[in-house]
Amino acid sequence: MSGKTHRVAGLHSVRAALHHGADRIQLVWFDAGRRDRRLGTLIGELKGSGVRLQAVDKQELGRLAPQANHQGIVADTLVPAASDERVLGDLLADTAREPLLLVLDGVQDPHNLGACLRSADAAGATAVIAPKDRAVGLTPIACKVASGAAEAVPFIQVTNLARTLRSLRERHHIRVVGTAEEASDNFFDVDVDIEGGLALVLGGEEKGLRRLTREQCDQLVALPMAGVVESLNVAVAAGVFLFEAVRRRAWKR
Repeated sequence: MSGKTHRVAGLHSVRAALHHGADRIQLVWFDAGRRDRRLGTLIGELKGSGVRLQAVDKQELGRLAPQANHQGIVADTLVPAASDERVLGDLLADTAREPLLLVLDGVQDPHNLGACLRSADAAGATAVIAPKDRAVGLTPIACKVASGAAEAVPFIQVTNLARTLRSLRERHHIRVVGTAEEASDNFFDVDVDIEGGLALVLGGEEKGLRRLTREQCDQLVALPMAGVVESLNVAVAAGVFLFEAVRRRAWKR
């Protein structure tokens, strides 16, 4: 654990926190006056797991989570700690299906990281990989934006991203596809082998992919841009690339 806490609200987010470890939950507040079967079931599970609970009124929950649809429950949980290369190796060895990895080269905005984690979770990604240096980690803001995905998707921080990408290609036989707005190949048109393991690599908010990262990519691709903007926000682009990979895999089954 990182030792930092963040606040989650709503049935799904609190249940996700419980699923990934009752010892991570510091305190749960719930609406004592709400009669809801799903809420009652979750409270029973929390009690059975030894989680500390506090009954409050709806107004107090609104104060604790003023901008959230709390659904009668709010919790303070420990921010999950990032994993390392050893955990990544275990994930790639144990996965029951071909890996789908999202690699973020220098994303520094915690809102973007949280949104990327959320998309990765929705797409069923194996893990999200990022460098330890010059990139944001699992901050409370990132976890809040992720809405439970920070607990569900392994977040791997590596010392040397280029070396990790080389290992993915040479040792694990995963195709590494980098994304760059100036790339001549359109991701929707190119014949990318998405049946095997695939790592999608996106650059940071300002500089994109670094040179050493580019050199470890098997291919560079772009998204077709029909409007006046030249590029998409990294979190939006991550969602598009991930779900295009998911769509192709489903279509080829």
